[in-house]
Amino acid sequence: MDEQTRARRAACSEFVNGDGLVQPADLLASIGADVAPDNYGEGGVVADLERYVAELLGKPAAVFLPSGTMAQGATLRVHADRRTSRTVLWHPACHLENHEGQAHARLHQLIGRPVGDPDRLVTLADLDEVAEPIAALLLELPQRDLGGQLPSWDDLAAQAGWARERGAAVHLDGARLWEASAGYGRAPAEIAALFDTVYVSFYKGIGALPGCCVAGSATDVAQVREWRRRLGGTLFGLWPAAASALTLLPERLAEMPARLRHARAIAAAVAGVEGLRVVPDPPQAPMMHLLFEVPADRFTDNARRLAEESGIWTWAKPYPTGDPQVVRCELSVGRATCRLSPAVIADTLAALAR
Repeated sequence: MDEQTRARRAACSEFVNGDGLVQPADLLASIGADVAPDNYGEGGVVADLERYVAELLGKPAAVFLPSGTMAQGATLRVHADRRTSRTVLWHPACHLENHEGQAHARLHQLIGRPVGDPDRLVTLADLDEVAEPIAALLLELPQRDLGGQLPSWDDLAAQAGWARERGAAVHLDGARLWEASAGYGRAPAEIAALFDTVYVSFYKGIGALPGCCVAGSATDVAQVREWRRRLGGTLFGLWPAAASALTLLPERLAEMPARLRHARAIAAAVAGVEGLRVVPDPPQAPMMHLLFEVPADRFTDNARRLAEESGIWTWAKPYPTGDPQVVRCELSVGRATCRLSPAVIADTLAALAR
């Protein structure tokens, strides 16, 4: 985003996506004044957060790490190191496959094997086509690149069982587990019970400073903690990000059912908007993808006009699709989204689709 676009966004008073424009001072305020610092990840608020997350997810232990890239690669390595295979199965849109510079292979000697179709969820039939031994099955809930889709609960349990029957670990990419919890209408611990290890993020959805946790057995978590140090993640003080997460997590998690209701109300409100489609419809989590039947340059012009004339910020630019006449945007329903009525959002999206 260039400086001119940043200035345009800063001048807006309303935001369609997520929590809107969050100022650094607001994030720093989430730390609190009476935080007990850690010392290289031990004690203080870091230990408090780890205990809280372990209990929230129904696991014996949890460890705080500064990034999901570090957390998931290390966790999958731990699973592979105690098995004969180094192959990990995941959806073709998996974050480790597409957004981490192949760190899983170059740092951890893991073999990522995409299964299924990029345009739909993984199925049990996809897994049944895999004959080779595997170290782990990674499932993402919800599947972000599919607009936040969730497999049925029975399918999810069957896929986890398929992996365990083959001696493999089951790992959850739960960067948006909080949203999945609302979608399933089940507590995070009930979802986490299907998995050996669970990664959760604190800046996505929760809106805290960057950081994450991995929860699982005491043995798995202890090994991930050692890899955190080896990978340079055990900073002298991890307390700012941990304190922010511990402050915001309870209240933001409690908001997720209302965010899901708002997402579905938005989808219903835009049902008659020409040139606009919601994926999935209705939303299965407090997020969705929006497909606009306009070229990218026209979308960008419309978004700029909305920002300058109405003070409503939408997106700086859309994502391309396979059709040059159709573009895609991701709408994550956050606090800023919930401040706008579904009717206002529908009018705004209709203006983007013109």
